[in-house]
Amino acid sequence: MAMPQNSTRENGFCFTQPLDFSRPSPHRGEAGRSSGIASGDDGCSTPLSNGLASSGAPSPSGSCAEPLCVPKGIKYVSAEGEELACGWGAFTPGCLQLCNTSKGVLFFLCVASFLQGMTVNGFINTVITSIERRFDLRSYQSGLIASSYDIAACVCLTFVSYFGGNGHKPRWLGWGVLVMGLGSLLFALPHFTTGQYEARSAAQVGVCGGNQSLPCSQAASSLSGYRFVFMLGQFLHGMGATPLYTLGVTYLDENVKTNYSPVYIAVFYTAAILGPAAGYLVGGMFLNIYTEIGRETDMAPENTLWVGAWWIGFLGAGAASLLISIPILGYPQRLPGSQRYIVMRVSEAHQLKDGSHKKASDPDFGKTVKDLPRSVLLLLKNPTFIFLCLAGATEATLIAGMSTFGPKFLESQFSLSASEAATFFGYLVVPAGGGGTFLGGFLVNKFKLRCSGIIKLCLLCTVSSLLAIFIFFIHCPNMPMAGVTQMYDGSALPGGHLNLTAACNAQCGCLQDTYSPVCGTDGIMYYSPCHAGCKSVSVNPRNEKKVYQECNCVDKALLPGSGKAEAGKCTSSCDKKPLLLCFMFVVILFTFLSSIPALTATLRCVSDRQRSFALGIQWIVVRTLGGIPGPIAFGSMIDKSCLLWQDQCGEQGSCYVYQNSAMSRYTLVAGLVYKVLGTTFFIVAYLLYKPPPPESAPGSLDASENGTSDLQEHKPSLPAEEDM
Repeated sequence: MAMPQNSTRENGFCFTQPLDFSRPSPHRGEAGRSSGIASGDDGCSTPLSNGLASSGAPSPSGSCAEPLCVPKGIKYVSAEGEELACGWGAFTPGCLQLCNTSKGVLFFLCVASFLQGMTVNGFINTVITSIERRFDLRSYQSGLIASSYDIAACVCLTFVSYFGGNGHKPRWLGWGVLVMGLGSLLFALPHFTTGQYEARSAAQVGVCGGNQSLPCSQAASSLSGYRFVFMLGQFLHGMGATPLYTLGVTYLDENVKTNYSPVYIAVFYTAAILGPAAGYLVGGMFLNIYTEIGRETDMAPENTLWVGAWWIGFLGAGAASLLISIPILGYPQRLPGSQRYIVMRVSEAHQLKDGSHKKASDPDFGKTVKDLPRSVLLLLKNPTFIFLCLAGATEATLIAGMSTFGPKFLESQFSLSASEAATFFGYLVVPAGGGGTFLGGFLVNKFKLRCSGIIKLCLLCTVSSLLAIFIFFIHCPNMPMAGVTQMYDGSALPGGHLNLTAACNAQCGCLQDTYSPVCGTDGIMYYSPCHAGCKSVSVNPRNEKKVYQECNCVDKALLPGSGKAEAGKCTSSCDKKPLLLCFMFVVILFTFLSSIPALTATLRCVSDRQRSFALGIQWIVVRTLGGIPGPIAFGSMIDKSCLLWQDQCGEQGSCYVYQNSAMSRYTLVAGLVYKVLGTTFFIVAYLLYKPPPPESAPGSLDASENGTSDLQEHKPSLPAEEDM
């Protein structure tokens, strides 16, 4: 089989001159035990046990078993005799070997993480309202659908990270991406198994005297049973994504140089962050298409009964996931030439006082279930790992809370529509989150930071974001709203109690079933056209917005009934908007800036054989203490600032209007609490970290950076010479 000849140049690591070993090693005898190839003086390829290039003197043992020179078609095989070619079974064409590099793996894993982020954190959040409307789901039911992803991840993390970490990682990754694709297809299935969507009798948000109310239906619709299909789809999403952020990270880390690892991981996570941004953009476009494609409807997307084509994105993402799983399944257990990175890697694992950390160095450790309790115990005895996990949980709480309620904060503070707020938040998250993630990995690589230095960098980032979060002392004033923030005559509400009825709309018979704010020409918002006392409606040809006329409650200083109001919220003129957006950018930037360094520190502070399992345990801690309760904690605090609640047949629904000052205050309190905790955990992790003594390291970190010359100076670091 023809193999590429550039495997020793991967990641910029190139051997410019051959290594000359004075004495032969007994481990070099079998040609079938090489993990790399190298060119001798005659242009032939000579196998070497540790994947290093060699001029290759004949080996005393087994030299007659295989030819020493194979001009073409030599196979990559591991030290244990496992083939390192890219392919599926016996099908390993030479053209595929061009992708059998760390950059090839990075590309396919980036596509997989992009699809995962786009589906789970993009499409799901975008279409959840449409799914509620289409299948008559309540908010708590849609909440269960969203939580099914995290539940599945927590259930599978221990099993996948423990056994997958000691198994064939690309196969676990490939099957995981395939399962994720099946979950997306299953999520779209209810669209095809239900009848056509029929909007109930359209109750237009009426003008004065024309309001209608949809009858309350307490009985659950038969369509609500489809929530279990959605939950199963999300469960498969969670199962499939579990290997991606545990085994995928360690597979990248194992197959590149130590100092390049943070950059590769940063690129991988940047793709995962860009995925949700694409999901919001593409999902929003699909929601402007009617769910029953090809069927005419007189409804517009602004109609409260409109259901967009929520299912298209899941079909596309599912098909793409199935396709991308095929090349991932073809990768070998480790890449050709990766053994040299393992040989030169310096252990930075935390040293336990009782020396029990040395158990994890046993090649047979972790291959059976009976070693699982010992693996957990070793991690629990590692205080640096524990406090890095807790710090990660506090950061995850902020990220989950801000990603869920960040758009709502902007919507309330600057009086934006939901789509405008989502767009603004996207402009903040994509450069700040994506840029911060990549920059964090770049800094670790640029300054060649060791584990203790990486924790210092995390601490610096956390303190910086802690200082920037004080910007939430500032807030924009609420736009005046009749009956909610002030009386209809402009006076203060007595005792803060709402009063949406006034003399100007008393004869209209207005109902609170549908919240449809309008902005009067007097600069005051009203709950609905009816509450503004409007009697007729037209369409503005310039922006195609509805304009309500003959509004009794608007411009009361003029002739009664001469006021006008336009559909939508009044535009905010808050001059603090640039300052708030700037400092929110800084908070998001430094929060994401510490993510890759913290992940790198986690990989460094545990033994090599425990890396995948350590990431699995960390993800469990982060999800159970941060990702799952984060939105709940933020949501409960923000709900305390609500001024106007939705009334769903006598039951309290979502919040329509927030008090901006209270929202900023509660956001500040939540942010300070978690940032102070994160800072404390990073400080404790740094103080308790005990690096291995310098003399115990098999080589220096610099040796892995300077190629052949340093390798010649550190010959004792090569296992092939230990028995000489």
